[in-house]
Amino acid sequence: MSNLDMRPAPTVCGGRQDVTSRPVRELLAAKQVPLGESTLVRRLLPNLGRRMVGAWCFIDHYGPDDIAQEPGMQVPPHPHMGLQTVSWLHDGEVLHRDSVGSLQTVRPGELGLMTSGRAIAHSEESPREHARLLHGAQLWVALPDGDRHIAPMWEHHAELPRVTGGGGLRATVVLGELDGAASPGTTFTPLMGADIALAAGTDTRLPVRPDFEYAALTMSGEAEVDGVRLTPGSLLYLGCGRAELPLRADVDSAFMLLGGEPFEEKIVMWWNFIGRSHDEISQAREDWTSGSRFGEVHGYDGSPLPAPELPRYPSSPVAAHADLRRRQRHRVAPRPPGSRRKECRTGGSGAVRGLNAVRGGSSSVRTPRRRRPGSSGRPDHPGHPGRWGGNLAAGACSAGPSTRCAGPRRRRSRRAAP
Repeated sequence: MSNLDMRPAPTVCGGRQDVTSRPVRELLAAKQVPLGESTLVRRLLPNLGRRMVGAWCFIDHYGPDDIAQEPGMQVPPHPHMGLQTVSWLHDGEVLHRDSVGSLQTVRPGELGLMTSGRAIAHSEESPREHARLLHGAQLWVALPDGDRHIAPMWEHHAELPRVTGGGGLRATVVLGELDGAASPGTTFTPLMGADIALAAGTDTRLPVRPDFEYAALTMSGEAEVDGVRLTPGSLLYLGCGRAELPLRADVDSAFMLLGGEPFEEKIVMWWNFIGRSHDEISQAREDWTSGSRFGEVHGYDGSPLPAPELPRYPSSPVAAHADLRRRQRHRVAPRPPGSRRKECRTGGSGAVRGLNAVRGGSSSVRTPRRRRPGSSGRPDHPGHPGRWGGNLAAGACSAGPSTRCAGPRRRRSRRAAP
């Protein structure tokens, strides 16, 4: 699956400074993103509050959608670099084609794993004769620096190991290892991914690794993970430091548990590429536009996906990380290319905090903070990006009352001394 955003912002990910070394509960909301003409996905990673979970760096959840009278998923040929894509379905089927000659239909319970390595192109579409429902998840895994230039490859695994637990727990190990069961899919960093089904009335505990950070993605029902009831369209970040995970369900539910060792390296994500610098991203875009390096996807009836324009500011890990921190402080959306810019210098008390801890149980569920009109955060200010949205494209200041904006100043008239 592709990131079809035509104005993607460079995103910096990785590094231990963003990892929570203790158990937490951070509830992250999804962003609705159109995928083609008939598919709407819920994008959960990258998220302003959390960029990665182990090496997992991209999560799209879609469906269940009724596509009986629609073409379903239609993603034209597009490139990838420096990552793995994981295709996982609950309902329907997806036809995969790629530039190494693969042609494979992926069905529910089967793993479609594509390792882009240095470069690959692929397309994804619903077959002409397809099931009524389409429901699944598309995930990306960042490749470490030592493996990101390997040859591209495609894997399809129809049979995956399963784990059963007390109280109605059934888990399919998609990638990595869970409770002694290992997936045949190729991995390059210590990680795991599992689809966990909970029957109504389940109340159990799942053994996990304390050195992994984890997140839970609800697929259906209302699973309760570590005391937090989840509904589809949200991601619960759990941090590190757990030996077991409490699970409950009052109705039949399913969720994906994703985890891994914290990813040590700084990476830059832009569009469908993962690199380490602006130059790498720029070269990859140029190679895709010129028709070199990524190969050709044969058999797809349509044109390849064009690459968006690169942003004007460099997407180095240092610059992108600074931009991320600025947006987290002020909850600022990425700036469209060519828009007017005002630089703000914040005096500390006017900064808007990105997350607010709401106490409950043994740890905290963290949700975005919204300030009331007239408070110190000034969300009633027309340019403030908080509760009322803000006009960042027009260059409005997004800081609080202790902020000075380095915009155009009115020239004062000078009177002659008497």
